[in-house]
Formats: sequence, structure tokens, C-alpha cells
Amino acid sequence: MKASMRGHLKKSRAIAMLGFELEAVSQGRASLRLDVEPRHKQLNKAVHGGILAALADTAGAIAAYTTVPAGVALATIELKINYLEAVAGGRIRAEAKVLRTGRNFVVTECEIFDRKGMLAAKALLTFGAAGGYSLQR
Repeated sequence: MKASMRGHLKKSRAIAMLGFELEAVSQGRASLRLDVEPRHKQLNKAVHGGILAALADTAGAIAAYTTVPAGVALATIELKINYLEAVAGGRIRAEAKVLRTGRNFVVTECEIFDRKGMLAAKALLTFGAAGGYSLQR
């Protein structure tokens, strides 16, 4: 599963541009890392909130994909994120898990940890089947 997801991520230009790397994936779970570079930071020298949101979205989506039928395309319907600590740099980690896969939606949560392992952000995400797809088996 990890090799398949890693290959899928390599096809995404956005993921390549942002520098996200898959660490682990299993049924209903995914873990990504980001080695922070100057390009990821905003003017106050902390990682930009949009980068953290994209990291949470990507990790949540990967976790969600492990719980739906093969070939289904998912789209983010909602993303809510709380920023708890500024992230200055280093290697950060996003850990996502599926809370529920229903008939129409997949709900995941994602925690982002800074280089010291402190919880820096927490997101709640909802994914639905993209146009023309169904979560029904």
C-alpha cells in the first residue's frame, strides 16, 4: 500500500512543489513529513498556515483513500484547522486517521507535530466522492 501511495503522490505537482513525503500508510491512517525550507515560511519566519493546512489535507486524504473502494476519486468538502503553536522549522510530521467512512463522506482528523514532537495544529476534514464517483461498493 505504501509503495502505491508513494507513486500516486509523485504524480502530483503540488505535492512535489510543497515537498511532502509519505512516512507510513495503513488501513485508515497516514503519516507524512515535511522538511521545512525557507520557501515554506511567511514573513514572521514561521511555517505558513496554508502549508500546514495543505499538509493536513494531504495526510487526511491519503488516510481516507485507504477506506474507500479502489478507483474512487475523493474531493475535500470541508477543512477546519486550529493552529496551536507556531512552527519555526525542522522536520514536521502530520498524522491522520479516519474517524468514520459512511455512505457519502469520509471524516478524518489530522495532528501536526513540530520538530520537538509538540502538537502544533489539529485539523478535522470531510471528503466526499468527486463528480461521477460513489463511495458505495
